Amino acid sequence: MERRHFLKTAVLGAVAGTVGLKGMKLFASEKTAPGTIPGKDNIPDMVAIMGGEPEQLYARAIQEMGGMSRYIKPGMKVVVKPNIGWDKSPEYAACTNPVLVGAIVRDCLAAGASQVKVFDHTCDHWRGCYENSGIQEAVKQAGGEMVNAHEERYFRDTELPQALRMKTAKIHEALLECDAWINVPVLKNHGGARMTLCMKNYMGIVWDRRYMHSNDLQQCIADAATYEKRPVLNIVDGYRIMTQNGPKGRSLEDVQTPKALFMSQDIVAVDTAATQFFNQFRAMTLEDASHILLAEKHQLGTTKLDALNIKRIRL
Repeated sequence: MERRHFLKTAVLGAVAGTVGLKGMKLFASEKTAPGTIPGKDNIPDMVAIMGGEPEQLYARAIQEMGGMSRYIKPGMKVVVKPNIGWDKSPEYAACTNPVLVGAIVRDCLAAGASQVKVFDHTCDHWRGCYENSGIQEAVKQAGGEMVNAHEERYFRDTELPQALRMKTAKIHEALLECDAWINVPVLKNHGGARMTLCMKNYMGIVWDRRYMHSNDLQQCIADAATYEKRPVLNIVDGYRIMTQNGPKGRSLEDVQTPKALFMSQDIVAVDTAATQFFNQFRAMTLEDASHILLAEKHQLGTTKLDALNIKRIRL
C-alpha cells in the first residue's frame, strides 16, 4: 500500500500534541478509562504509533509507556520472544523486524537486566530462521543471547489450570526460568489461526503445536495464553505486515508497509487493536480470530477499546 493511500485509510486517531487521523474504525473513541487519574504517572493502556522506522516507533512508544525501567528491574533474567518461525529475510514480514528486536534487547540490558535471551520454536529449520531473519545478528549486536528451541528436551511439562482444552503444555525452559518476558510478534495473516499476534506467538514457546492444531486451535491458543507468567509488555510489529498467504507468505505481493507499532500490557486489547488495524488492509474480524474473544472470556484482557486510555501518535 502506498504511503499516501495508507494515510487515507489508517486508523490512528489524533490526540493533543500529535498529528493523526480521525474517524476510522479503530480508536474512534478518545475516552480515558474509568478510574484513570490524570497526571504525569498516567501511563496509557496502549500506545498506537505509525509513520517512523522500527527503532523510532519503539523508542517513542516505550517512552509513552513509562520507559523500559518500569517493566525490567536490575538483575532480572529476561526473555524477548519474537516470531522467528520461517526462513525468510525481513522484507517478507514472516518474522519480527530484527531492528525492533535488537532495540528491545538493548533497552532491557540498559535497564539492568542480567541477561536477555531470545528464541522461537521455529517451523523451518532453526538455523536458517535465526540467521536469515536477521534476528540472530541483531540480538548478538545488542548484547543478547539466542537460545535453542529445536529439541523437546528444552521444554518442560507445565500445568495450565485455567485452560479449557489444553490443560498442560511443554513450555520452553527459558520462559519458565526468566523473571520477565516481552512478547513481540509481527502482524500477519495466518491460514489456521487467521491472525498471528501476541497470543498466537505463544505457539512458539510451547512444544505441543501438533496437539494445538488438532484440538480446537483457537481455544488452545487462548489456553496457552493463560500461562501464569504473563508478558510484562506486548509489542506488535506492524512496520511490515503480511496481508495474505500467511504465515510464511509466497512473495512480496503479500506484504504491505504501514510502518506501525502497538504496545500494551493488555494482550487481548493489543490483539484486538492490531486485528482491527489489519482489517483496513484485508477483511478480518474478531470472530475470525476467535481466540481473542475466547481469551477475553478467560479474563485475560478486554476487547472494549473505547474503555481504554489509548495514546495515538503519528511521527
